[in-house]
Amino acid sequence: MLDRLKAWGFHLLPHHLISRGVFRLTRTRSRFTPLAIRWFIRQFRIDMSEAAQPDPKAYPTFNAFFTRALRPDARPVAPGERTIVSPVDGTISQLGTIGEGRVFQAKGQDYSVQELLGGEARHATPFRTGRFCTLYLSPGDYHRIHMPVSATLSETIYVPGRLFTVAPYGVRRIPRLFARNERVISLFESERGPMALILVGAINVAAIETVWAGLITPPHRRLIQQVDYRDQDIHLAKGQEMGRFNMGSTVIVLFADAVMTWKPELGPGDAVRMGQELGSFIS
Repeated sequence: MLDRLKAWGFHLLPHHLISRGVFRLTRTRSRFTPLAIRWFIRQFRIDMSEAAQPDPKAYPTFNAFFTRALRPDARPVAPGERTIVSPVDGTISQLGTIGEGRVFQAKGQDYSVQELLGGEARHATPFRTGRFCTLYLSPGDYHRIHMPVSATLSETIYVPGRLFTVAPYGVRRIPRLFARNERVISLFESERGPMALILVGAINVAAIETVWAGLITPPHRRLIQQVDYRDQDIHLAKGQEMGRFNMGSTVIVLFADAVMTWKPELGPGDAVRMGQELGSFIS
């Protein structure tokens, strides 16, 4: 009942107005910024010794702190050409097989891979019976996103939408949540076939950006926008940064049918770190 009430309340909120305010606030230089950063470190027990810049006072804005880089040795990337690694620090919400084009969200909830990818069948067809992993980033997690495998960028798709919470209670109670929220989809080609990384926005997620295009949202737009990168030869190695969030959100990883398997010991609720092995290609 509590989950239902909290999720229902999010239908009434002006999602984008709130998030625009967060965007401006977290990028404002203020005498209160050091206090906010110190409170956040205590509240979420953040280990600043992992940061490339461990001194909280060195960050001019809260967003600079929130999207901080880590030391190069803080997240070892699991080796091996067949190894698939976690793109983020976070918690596995769900992982498994895409059944006849449907992605499992939570008990009693699923959504179509076609609507997740913006509505065109050509984007969804390679993943119709593929594999998926949904990873939730809490506010206290590291918020840069890295490559699960080495791959070349084919296309990006910006899909406008709501900014419902992606906290666990929202995932349990809001139907088709990830296919309704604003998101940035990156389609890649690896040596073993197509892969998609979907960066899902949420309330207070005031920015989604990629390393090749910079800030994609905001501004919020009303129409789907597609950009073809096939002629630009943008190749990213496994473990290389590909984008970042402001505040907590969700990343969904998709692979084509029968090319890989997830590690059998991993499941919903398991915490993972960027660079940790999630699965492997079959051949």
